[in-house]
Amino acid sequence: MASEGPVWTIQKILTWTADYFKSRDIESSRLAAELLLGHALGLRRLDLYLDHDRSLQPEELALYKTLIQRRIKKEPVAYITGRKGFYLSDYTVSPDVLIPRPDTEALVETALAQLNPSGNQKVLELGVGSGAVILSIARAGFNCTCFGVDVSEKAAALAAENGKNELQKGSLALAAGSWFSCFKKIPYFDLIVSNPPYIPTSAIDLLEPEIRFYEPRIALDGGEDGLSCIKKIIETAYLYLRSKGVLLLETGWDQKKQVEKLAGKTGKYEAVVYVKDLMGHNRVAKLVKK
Repeated sequence: MASEGPVWTIQKILTWTADYFKSRDIESSRLAAELLLGHALGLRRLDLYLDHDRSLQPEELALYKTLIQRRIKKEPVAYITGRKGFYLSDYTVSPDVLIPRPDTEALVETALAQLNPSGNQKVLELGVGSGAVILSIARAGFNCTCFGVDVSEKAAALAAENGKNELQKGSLALAAGSWFSCFKKIPYFDLIVSNPPYIPTSAIDLLEPEIRFYEPRIALDGGEDGLSCIKKIIETAYLYLRSKGVLLLETGWDQKKQVEKLAGKTGKYEAVVYVKDLMGHNRVAKLVKK
């Protein structure tokens, strides 16, 4: 691909890039090509096809080439473009936060199913990251007050930035802190949600390069058995939940028995109920305070 010689139209460059990505084992090669070209040209994916015969200018080709080179090095598309779609919206993302994933939409849907449209409920997300989960809950139109915390100040700041674009002022309160450190030990919340780190430390280096080289390790590493953060939350959350309050945790698909055991040891929750994700895997653990 060069800035001189053949005329590169949108259609031609998309086909070339998709083939090139495929030859380099880049997943979803056509989609990646479309997202990166749309980002380079400031166009929506639909616009690429509406204007498919448009010729690219040399400076546009040069910019697009730098994006291709970044993707070939396995940098995630979402970090390259700075945006990621999740649930019903798009969010700004950066290497300071995990990229929101479709599996986590099960956490949002399960959370919304717990809310009473006529109630004034208090909802907390632990480990807010980009804010995609708590903002999806907050913008759903229920009468609730939402809070989010993250141990990373940069993550909390990014969530606040996303909140400015998604919500009216005052609809979401955000803070930097470790788990419940920002709150007094009083039963205040009706619903607590979290997608905590749950990957065993030894397994992280076996993950796809897009994850192990680029996503924040602090948001992935669940300790030796993958349960260290889950354990802390389960053993503490009931202190902050009202009677019959609900704790929702996204977990690994194979952690159901361990989560049930941890919850049972506390004696503070009813039997754990699991919700499956789109792939049919156990994904969201629902714990109701007795």
